[in-house]
Amino acid sequence: MKLLSYRTSDGESWGALVDGEIVDLATANPGWASLAAALAAALADAGTDGIVRAVTARAGTAPRLALDSVTLLPVVPAPGKILCVGLNFEKHRIETGRERTEHPVIFTRFPDTFVGHGTPLVRPAESERFDFEGELALVIGRGGRRIARENALSHIAGVTCLNDGSIRDFQAHTHQFTPGKNFPATGSIGPWLVTLDDIGEIADLELVTRLNGVEVQRAPLSDLTYSIPEIVAYCSSWTQLRPGDVIATGTPGGIGARREPPLWMRPGDLCEVEVSGVGVLRNTITTEDVTP
Repeated sequence: MKLLSYRTSDGESWGALVDGEIVDLATANPGWASLAAALAAALADAGTDGIVRAVTARAGTAPRLALDSVTLLPVVPAPGKILCVGLNFEKHRIETGRERTEHPVIFTRFPDTFVGHGTPLVRPAESERFDFEGELALVIGRGGRRIARENALSHIAGVTCLNDGSIRDFQAHTHQFTPGKNFPATGSIGPWLVTLDDIGEIADLELVTRLNGVEVQRAPLSDLTYSIPEIVAYCSSWTQLRPGDVIATGTPGGIGARREPPLWMRPGDLCEVEVSGVGVLRNTITTEDVTP
């Protein structure tokens, strides 16, 4: 099942994509004001398929909208946590010249750094070194602390595509990634969340990034240095994961900063992140308007 968040002239809502149309589930279920709220309610006791059963039971009476009549938002518009795994593909670690670590490299992003599918990414006025990073992202459905690896998948509602757009010179100011990863509207996530029952084995999925139609990254998810269960277990060892939290699992090799010459995203470009079985996240690039 594909679940998404969106905006119309009436405000923000969420729903399911069924036969090419959006089933407006917030209108049909006033207690589920957001996708995160629905995940919390439906998955609390029912496991990762709880949301699918709940949505299916309610979809028949819900209003429907054309997909092209809405503005898609980040899958979870305001997650409590956005945790990002760095250097999690071996080729990417090697191209950066960094040593392999005993534990996953984790940094955070703020919710306002992400836009949805179809909304332009914004290159800030402070830099022209705007880089792409195609990734698979997890959305937590059932929260928990100290989650065992063998139970990790039961805490994941589904997966989506993510572009961890990075301002490379600011990222390199110190060994901490935070500044280069948190300019407003530099990343994107979507177009929708695909529940695990429609995915199969995550390791069988393939990730591809294209810039202006040219492939710049490709890797199977089986190449992750730290597996999905390892990532969930590690993150939950030091923080409480909650419904709607997002975990980005890392980007493959091929980033623009390590090319010769460097390949930056520029205004007018189109960047696409595709994950097989999930969909294609598309965003054009614009530049920040700093007119007083």
